[in-house]
Amino acid sequence: MQKTASQTTSPTRARINIRKMTGIGMLSAVSFIFMFFDFSVPFMPSFIKMDLSDFPALIGSFAYGPFAGVIVCLLKNLLHLFMSSTGGVGELSNFILSASFVLIAGALYKWKKNRKYALIGSIAGALTMGVFSILSNYFLVYPIYYNFMPEETILAAYQLILPSVESILQCLIVFNAPFTFLKGMLSVLVTFLLYKKLSPLLKGTDHS
Repeated sequence: MQKTASQTTSPTRARINIRKMTGIGMLSAVSFIFMFFDFSVPFMPSFIKMDLSDFPALIGSFAYGPFAGVIVCLLKNLLHLFMSSTGGVGELSNFILSASFVLIAGALYKWKKNRKYALIGSIAGALTMGVFSILSNYFLVYPIYYNFMPEETILAAYQLILPSVESILQCLIVFNAPFTFLKGMLSVLVTFLLYKKLSPLLKGTDHS
């Protein structure tokens, strides 16, 4: 009996799906681990940390498509929920920011798969993440933090760095948005350095 085209290709498709699921799981685990390697930066209050947990999601977005990157962002934050100190609010905010970043970057790269559009998409995603950080922190994260640290105390932490800031909203615009953009661009740098080497492993091919 002659096999149909769908019967012939289904094992190959199944192998691709298994490799994709395995790759997403592996990238999610790496992203979750990198959340613990955070560090302070001198131009931000000490309670705000820098980390590189977004670059595995960005790699996944380029390798498997934008929604795969979003899944990596979701899984890393679901894992982090078990040790959350914000009742899940911090993880929700992190997911919103990270997902917007990798979704835009991956969508533009999927549209035209070359380094130029990967870079354009990454910059656009990092800018979007910076803007969303203002909204997320102002309406979601900081109102929760006020239960543990008064608004005046948080404002004072920013004023130690720049005395002229007068409100939390102003702090988020002056400090958090550029910081979040820089955080995104650091992940872009790491991704551009590693992607070509990791792509064959993730895709099961001999080329990037």
